[in-house]
Amino acid sequence: MSKIKKLILPYSLFFMAMAGIVWAGVPSNLADFFLPGSQPGQSGQLETPDKCDNCHGGYNLAVEPAFNWRGSMMAQAARDPLFFACMAIANQDAPESGDLCIRCHSPAGWLEGRSVPTDGSALNNNDRQGVQCDFCHKLVKPTPLGVNPYPGDGAYTSGTYPQDQTYLATLNPIPSHSANGNYICDANNAKRGPFTNAEARHQFFYSPFHKDAALCGTCHDVSNPAFMKDGSGAYVPNSFGQPSPSFDPYTMFPIERTYSEWKMSAYNSPTGVYAPQFGGNKPYVSTCQDCHMKDVTGVGCNKAGAPVRNDLPLHDMTGGNSFIPLLVRDLFPAEVDTAALLAGIQRAIGMLQKAASMTLNVTAQGSDYLAQVRVTNETAHKLPSGYPEGRRIWINVKAYDTTGVLIYESGTYDPATAVLTHDAALKVYEIEPGLSADLAPALGYPAGPSFHFVLNNQIYKDNRIPPRGFSNANFTAIGSPPVAYTYADGQYWDETDYLVPGATARVVATLYYQTLSKEFVEFLRDENRTNQWGQTLYDLWAARGKSAPVAMTSQTVDLRPIADTQAPTAPSNLTARAVSPSQIDLGWTASTDNLGVAGYYIFRDGLQVASTTGTSYSDKGLLSATSYSYFVKAYDAASNVSTASNTASATTYPRKSKGGEVITFTATPNPFNAATQFAYYLTEAGPVEISVFNLLGQRVTVLVKGEQGAGEHKVTWAAGDRPSGVYLVLFTTPTTRLIEKVVLLK
Repeated sequence: MSKIKKLILPYSLFFMAMAGIVWAGVPSNLADFFLPGSQPGQSGQLETPDKCDNCHGGYNLAVEPAFNWRGSMMAQAARDPLFFACMAIANQDAPESGDLCIRCHSPAGWLEGRSVPTDGSALNNNDRQGVQCDFCHKLVKPTPLGVNPYPGDGAYTSGTYPQDQTYLATLNPIPSHSANGNYICDANNAKRGPFTNAEARHQFFYSPFHKDAALCGTCHDVSNPAFMKDGSGAYVPNSFGQPSPSFDPYTMFPIERTYSEWKMSAYNSPTGVYAPQFGGNKPYVSTCQDCHMKDVTGVGCNKAGAPVRNDLPLHDMTGGNSFIPLLVRDLFPAEVDTAALLAGIQRAIGMLQKAASMTLNVTAQGSDYLAQVRVTNETAHKLPSGYPEGRRIWINVKAYDTTGVLIYESGTYDPATAVLTHDAALKVYEIEPGLSADLAPALGYPAGPSFHFVLNNQIYKDNRIPPRGFSNANFTAIGSPPVAYTYADGQYWDETDYLVPGATARVVATLYYQTLSKEFVEFLRDENRTNQWGQTLYDLWAARGKSAPVAMTSQTVDLRPIADTQAPTAPSNLTARAVSPSQIDLGWTASTDNLGVAGYYIFRDGLQVASTTGTSYSDKGLLSATSYSYFVKAYDAASNVSTASNTASATTYPRKSKGGEVITFTATPNPFNAATQFAYYLTEAGPVEISVFNLLGQRVTVLVKGEQGAGEHKVTWAAGDRPSGVYLVLFTTPTTRLIEKVVLLK
């Protein structure tokens, strides 16, 4: 009998009352997921980010830490419904494993002892602020006692090193790696940062660790400590009820290896790689911070005397997630800054569009054509990287004849159903973890790829494109080699061939990224037996466009003239009208052009949600008392797409509450350039006043003052020559007082 079966089988018999009953979970407890570093109660009480906003927000949205951090997924890590849905399955499969998840998604909750129960139900409002200011700015580099990690840095050695040694002496054991949430968060309340000349009004320590990519590796190199790699390279479970015999992450089963992928790339060098599209004021980038906290020009706080820096780190921590922020806004409208989230979405889309480049070559192949697509990874880690389940990148190739008719397609995606067609030529870049043939029978699941990530112990596929500097030996050493695919040493691109018909006149290749696949979100819904998070995530996913893919890059090759390649005329006269708490009806005037229009794409809040051949659309399944913004594009038979129609907005009616009056008040767009529209709904007639104030409390203008009837109303503020900045809009009735923050960007 194998070692796996010897360890697992007694427990599987305990949980299976009879043959055929599906596995109900292994007998794990908190000890199985213990990791070194600061433990609950050893880091003091973290201060809320709201306190940090007093100095680090409200003065320049383009560069200030507060606004940009609040628009990032770092700030939303503990509000993310995908996180909660995944954690529910993890706890079902391996009780208490959610503790491993919470320690990185809500470090305040974990350090202050609210990670138990491990489903996140004990987390409070501050815990839900995710990876927050006070946590990051109290981090200490893991180093053995008596060893100076920055011996050549005199300012650190004379100033911060003694404090680091004092705190490290309280820990046993001290982590050996910056990985797996093995963080060291000082109990001293002084804030740490990368500048020696900070003009802070609070106590601070200079910290070169905050310029070190290892700080990011703390939570972006994740392993499952319940599995250990044996001499043959297989991952086998440890004995239950005790910590891993080794805290070296490379001996544990890999979940994500983003930091290690960077460490083994060409970017991890003194000069880095020339990539001005990522680095802001830096033409060369080398660390995680260089790309995900790019250098900008500005001041780090709103206090007089703060130094102007050209190397100010932009606290946006932008990744590729442009979908989940919408769900977070729906779930926690009172806890988030909508303007910050929408700005973060645009930054994420921009990051995706920089992450890869593409070339398309089409040559004759007998009576047909050979279309060769090369995708080049422009990032410092695999493409895509990070958490393996749900996210994927694929190539879509379309071929049209001379009349503009589509005659070939690979990688077809239906936005209405969220189904990606797996044709014979489809290329999807992804990682597929799963259960080994030894382990699966003991667990009651089939061997092969699996979404049960806490039980997975084998990688079945990994064809993600490596970064510059890749070598097979180095990536094998960190537990992230190609699997069921081949890349040569030094290769950071991939080529795919498509045989398209000889009647082809045009070939279009597009690279798409998707945050959350239909298969994964349905798994999380269907497998959840313990709480509502799987269903909640699914409902939000369905209502918000089913994680519409983002086009990262596209190339077109014309082989011969097409009848008319002019894009159709944009539709006009777009209207949006709320007809219920969950439905908005759209209408527009048909486009007219030489080719005729094949249909229309509908976009909600910047993301494509549907297509139709008519000139109207009913958007259903929306959230009550929520403002939505729309535009529509026309497309023809040759996939030429018009520019967008005019933007139209509407706010769904609120559901009546038993307690009395319900009033909504929202601004769209926000942030805005020249004008924004306020939509509000009155459940009964009465006097209304709407006034705009600047941050000094001065009234800028009065938009509405007088009696208004029940129902939906709209008013527009044309800001004219008002300066860029934050304005407060006060909405008052005899029974209600609401304030909406709007951001004017010129």
